[in-house]
Amino acid sequence: MQTVEVKFNTIPRLVHIQSIDHPSTLPPSKPRKQPRRCWRGVQTTFVDSNRASLSLTLIMMADGGGGGDDAFIYTGGEQVVPNDVTHVIIDRSINIIPARAFYGRKQLVAVETHDDLERIERHAFDGCHSLKGIKLIGVKVIERMAFHICTDLLDVEFGDKLDTIQEGAFDGCLSLKSIVMTSIRAIESKAFSDCLQLTDVELPKGVERIEQFAFYYCPSLRRIAIPLKADLFQLGSMDHRFTIFDACDDLTTVDLVGDEWIHKTISSLLLERWRNVMNQKIDYINQTLPNTIPSEKADEIQYWIRSVIDKLEHYKVEHNRLLKEDMTQLELALWKAKLDEKEEDSQLKLQAKRAKVDVESMRREKRIMSGASIVIKNVLPFLKLG
Repeated sequence: MQTVEVKFNTIPRLVHIQSIDHPSTLPPSKPRKQPRRCWRGVQTTFVDSNRASLSLTLIMMADGGGGGDDAFIYTGGEQVVPNDVTHVIIDRSINIIPARAFYGRKQLVAVETHDDLERIERHAFDGCHSLKGIKLIGVKVIERMAFHICTDLLDVEFGDKLDTIQEGAFDGCLSLKSIVMTSIRAIESKAFSDCLQLTDVELPKGVERIEQFAFYYCPSLRRIAIPLKADLFQLGSMDHRFTIFDACDDLTTVDLVGDEWIHKTISSLLLERWRNVMNQKIDYINQTLPNTIPSEKADEIQYWIRSVIDKLEHYKVEHNRLLKEDMTQLELALWKAKLDEKEEDSQLKLQAKRAKVDVESMRREKRIMSGASIVIKNVLPFLKLG
């Protein structure tokens, strides 16, 4: 993409022009810092000396010289990011931020991204101690150590396309306070370890794997929200235990996400005693976790998940067994009623002859219809638990 700077005599503004459709005949300028106050995306059409129509994007900004921070427009390639950069705009042509692109830029405070950004490669922002926040709306993969020791990072906004956060991606982000993900499949080892001020983590029902030490030494972590999945936690490779929340001293609360099906299943159980037991099982973890030592919290959560799933499956089997027995009893009762009806019909005929009345009218008045086939076919499937 070619760039050219143009001074307008009548407007005290500096205009940065980026060609998006047609290469300009003017030579490109070097990548440079632009004043921070800028307005992007204004499109216009110019005519060059050959009368060729150029579709251009203008970036209008106030003249420098008033002090203030600069915004560096990152376009990738061989572009060199200044060591003292403070504000960055990721150009819309960039879909991947390459490895170590902003490594060690300790004065970087803000990064403006866009929704088409798909991947942050390893160490891309490693050591950006002053970075305050970043939006990763379209990002699918955050590679290992991508935001390692971004110690001032307060806020990360994840989008609904996120799939994987690799090893140590946010390790050492000391100021990060909360994490909300609407889409994630895998959180790898030490992804959020040493996040000292992290208090709240909310994961989606689609998360499939959380690896060892994923939240190691997050001493302020109090609450996590996770789905009820037996194989969600991965065993540690060395001591074969669950280490996801080691050194998370304050972790006391576990909430379930995507739990509508659980409560629906519990409310459908035949016996009230079963329903009470299941509700107690679900509440158990938040009663015992405060008294569990940090090194065993992940094991306790894993045991609780498995026990809830196992007990629920047991009651579903018992529910369906009792339901089948009840349906058998109902079917027998209905067939008995049909046999009784035949006997009654014989008596009705005899009475009709003596009283000379309409037999069919008496039948309609007194007959008990057998509904066994209707009940079995149309009612039973709604009462069974899958």
